[in-house]
Amino acid sequence: MIKKFFEKHELFVCITLIVSYIVVNSLCVQNWGVADYRSAIINTLFSLGLLCLIFAVKGVEYYGLKGVKNLEKYLYFIPLLLLISVNLWEGIHVQNTKTEILFHILTMLNVGFIEEIVFRGFLFRMMEKENVKIAILVNALTFGIGHILNLLNGAEILPTLLQIGGATSIGFLFVTIFYKSGSILPCIITHSLINALSIFRGGNEIVFYLSSIVLMVIPVLYAVYIYWRCEKPTK
Repeated sequence: MIKKFFEKHELFVCITLIVSYIVVNSLCVQNWGVADYRSAIINTLFSLGLLCLIFAVKGVEYYGLKGVKNLEKYLYFIPLLLLISVNLWEGIHVQNTKTEILFHILTMLNVGFIEEIVFRGFLFRMMEKENVKIAILVNALTFGIGHILNLLNGAEILPTLLQIGGATSIGFLFVTIFYKSGSILPCIITHSLINALSIFRGGNEIVFYLSSIVLMVIPVLYAVYIYWRCEKPTK
């Protein structure tokens, strides 16, 4: 029954998931912050709910929860390691309690999973049926622009604009990886680790701007390489 409802109302489900995620996480950030057990619990439950939905519609492979074939064609995803490392370029800065670090990491690991499943999984799969190129473009833009909501949570304008640029670029890379490889796992792992390691980031402005440029440039170049050099796996 769930599978039939989902197939008939796929657009409604996608919009509901996106809006629900944005509202729930905005409330979490505004009321408790990221490094709080309540934010961690709520996001964990959201992740479990998505997994239950995927199993219910029998979409484990369809939504990319599988490995990648021919890793060498993707340069073994080595460029993704560079993206993961940006939050550690100044070393590891511990400014929170162990409990806060634990809940921050748990929350952000779930956020990475949720955003990839919702944006790269459900939204992209729905849109690619009509036009793949438009689906890729819309997916990247909506993922990037969605970060403008950080302004509502008290973020400064310039860092937010840089985050939007980086998120758009990374979104373009992730949707390209998913489209070409059929696997969403590299996207989930990279996204989750970038988020989780942000708690160890220092406050050096030069490093911040340099890493922002890296997060905007490297993903686009790597995405273009993947798009033209890698073939979709045969079913």
